[in-house]
Amino acid sequence: MAWIIIFIFGIGNFAVHRAVMESGHPLLGRMAFTSGGLGRRLAFGSEFLILLAALALASNGWLGIAWAYAVYSALNGISAWLILTGRI
Repeated sequence: MAWIIIFIFGIGNFAVHRAVMESGHPLLGRMAFTSGGLGRRLAFGSEFLILLAALALASNGWLGIAWAYAVYSALNGISAWLILTGRI
């Protein structure tokens, strides 16, 4: 069950990440590594590695990692909401 929860949150994290990257927010323009193709690939790669680590830990019996990944996803969602609505 933890796998399913983590995987669903992972899909949400990738969707939010992509929305923020494509938003054209001025904050992203100030960060040099996000403006190029390599920077975006590294950002998505790090998101994938976090998801992979969470899934690996859950498969090894660390069921509490689902809660930790849920908190991580909530923080991602809040920060994306702040960026996409122009509050930051």
